[in-house]
This record gives sequence, structure tokens and C-alpha cells, in this order.
Amino acid sequence: MEDNLESRTTATADSGSDAGSSSSTLAYDKHFVCSAPGLLTLIEVVFGLLVWMLIGGTEYLQVAALSWVMCGSVVCWVLTVCQLLVGLTSVHTRFPQLPWNTLVLCFNSIAAALYTIAALVDAASITQAIRGRHSYNSWMASTIFAFLVAICYASNAYLSFRSWKNQR
Repeated sequence: MEDNLESRTTATADSGSDAGSSSSTLAYDKHFVCSAPGLLTLIEVVFGLLVWMLIGGTEYLQVAALSWVMCGSVVCWVLTVCQLLVGLTSVHTRFPQLPWNTLVLCFNSIAAALYTIAALVDAASITQAIRGRHSYNSWMASTIFAFLVAICYASNAYLSFRSWKNQR
């Protein structure tokens, strides 16, 4: 299985002659997952998934504020999965004209702010649930995971800032 992960997927576009053919490769970058930003991104994906799954498994529509938490957490989760895939496949190296460090810095900073607000809203919404019931337990757990995700995004934003600063 490790050989499959390290293998490269090659797509070749043939234009009819050997001189005109081009080749592009997407490679699995095992070093990304071992790096601090990669690990934080992976943790963000897992904990972010837990946040919106724990809320989604309840009657969250009865509390309007939790709808906002769901929207923000799902959007951040989808974008974080995209960021993880870009890092895993090293797609960012194929487009050097885009300021990837700046984009990642902005995304992580905005996500940290959104998740901090979402965690606070989630915590405030717990009072509307009955202690010991499924909704209460799920919302309490989602609040804890939302704060953990916010810390991960803030840490990733700091690492992105350092990377961005060193690039300049």
C-alpha cells in the first residue's frame, strides 16, 4: 500500500508527435503531512468534520444561531479539504504565479476568526438545550471541537505568516 501512495499518477496529453507531447504529473507529497502546516490541516479536517457532524445530528434548526455555526463550519471544512488536497498533491508548485503563501495566510486567518466566533455562538447556544439530552451533549462536544479547530487555524495562520514573511 505504501508503494501505491508513493507512486505517481501521470497524465499525458498527446498532440500527435513526440516533440509536441507534454506530460504533467501529480505526486503524493508525503512530506506535507509530516510538516507542521500539514498536520494542522489534517487536524482541522478531522475536528471540523466532528463540529458539523455533532451539530447536524441534532435539531439545530430550532436554534437559529446554530444554523450559522453549521454554515461556517461546513464552508471552512470544504475549503480546508481543498487546501489539504492541494498540499498533498503539490498542485501549488504548478502555479508559481499565484501567491500561495498569501492565500493560505488569508484563509487561515479568516477561518480562525470565523471558528472563534462560531465556537462562542455554539457555547452560548448550549443554554437552550436540556442537560443530559442528546442535543446538549452534542452541542457541548461540538463547542469543544470548535475551539480546538480555532486554535489549529490560528496556529496554522501563524506558521503561514512566518512563511509569508520569510518569502518576502
